[in-house]
Amino acid sequence: MKLDELKHVLRASAAIANENSMVVVGSQAILLLMEQPPESILVSREVDLYPALHPERADLIDGAIGMHSSFHETFGYFADGVGPETAVMPADWMTRASLHYIGDITAICPELHDLSVSKCVAGREKDADFVRELLKQGLISSDTLKERIAMLDTSKYPVSHIQNWAERRLAEAKAAP
Repeated sequence: MKLDELKHVLRASAAIANENSMVVVGSQAILLLMEQPPESILVSREVDLYPALHPERADLIDGAIGMHSSFHETFGYFADGVGPETAVMPADWMTRASLHYIGDITAICPELHDLSVSKCVAGREKDADFVRELLKQGLISSDTLKERIAMLDTSKYPVSHIQNWAERRLAEAKAAP
């Protein structure tokens, strides 16, 4: 995905949801967080987001410009309307979030370590690729990542398992050429 494609999804999502503040919680938030993110991280064709003030309107976005929509078929990328519960991050992640302005639209993005925590919790292969690449490129600190994982609610999440998963990604990143 490219920045102009992300901006297109944000504009369309804002119009559909009738709201100008969007929370971008997927990997493509990196397009707003970094001036020149590595190409190896920009493989996803979807933008995970939800309206900040009315997250319940994410379903409208998903239905109109989500996967297999005419928007997706036309442009080759799409929005994945998610909810605040989709990306599991430390409870205080919003204190580190950044605001990005695209015209009159405000995109709220988690800090890169918080975003990486959500990937560690999800633990899919594509999440492993994302976290491994961030570690390999030195874009996140393994110590900070571990600290943020430790901030998760241990009554809801297997924090030690998530820590181990992140440690394996670090080992893989170090072993990669």
